[in-house]
Amino acid sequence: MERSNTFVNLKQIRLTGLFYLFVIICAGFSQGYVRGTLIIPGDAIGTAENILQNKALFQLGLTTDFIAFLLDVVISVLLYQIFKPFHKGLALISSCFRLIAHPAIGSINLLNHYMAMTVLDSNILTGSFSVEQLQEMSLLLMDAHHYGYLIAGGFFGIHCILFGVLIYKSNVFPKFFGGLLLGAGAGYLIETFGNFNFPGYENYTALIVGFAAALGEVGITIYMLSKGATASYKRLKKLTQ
Repeated sequence: MERSNTFVNLKQIRLTGLFYLFVIICAGFSQGYVRGTLIIPGDAIGTAENILQNKALFQLGLTTDFIAFLLDVVISVLLYQIFKPFHKGLALISSCFRLIAHPAIGSINLLNHYMAMTVLDSNILTGSFSVEQLQEMSLLLMDAHHYGYLIAGGFFGIHCILFGVLIYKSNVFPKFFGGLLLGAGAGYLIETFGNFNFPGYENYTALIVGFAAALGEVGITIYMLSKGATASYKRLKKLTQ
């Protein structure tokens, strides 16, 4: 186990937890409420009507997603700093997977979300396509967004697994959370590979990842905000000062 005298303070850990809480709220709102409410799988007409009748809500969903992805950049750096004293290489790889997942893939994928509304609300396209064709195009873009989200989830799943391993290798957080994050990572990977290779079970994979992520990510967030770190980490930090 690699160690240096560079240990982050509890305020920095709690700040990480606060940012993580904002990410959970923003991403949960956009994915769980906005798209979960407005998008009707397989129904282009119903989805188009929902988007046009709730344009402000649809745009807000994009905004909160983007805020979450921006915060994820900060969280990636903070997590690297937290775990660097224990295993610099693994901490770097873990943070890189998180950066690729949402700040990179997720942010670019928001173009599909944005264009799904734009094709319905553009006067330019109405001269070349029928209303029905534009509705189908919009639903296709939302399908593309969904699969882009799954690709990002694959990278994020590996990050969660490495996050769990880092917890086991360090004494920053209770090892119990390491197991929960391993489960969360497995849930994301099951959803990604399951939906691509075994279509028709999307509801089941969504339940798996929702339950696993709630236990792992919400759990570690609450611990960071309330406790900060384990007593042994606090003692080790004092010894190195």
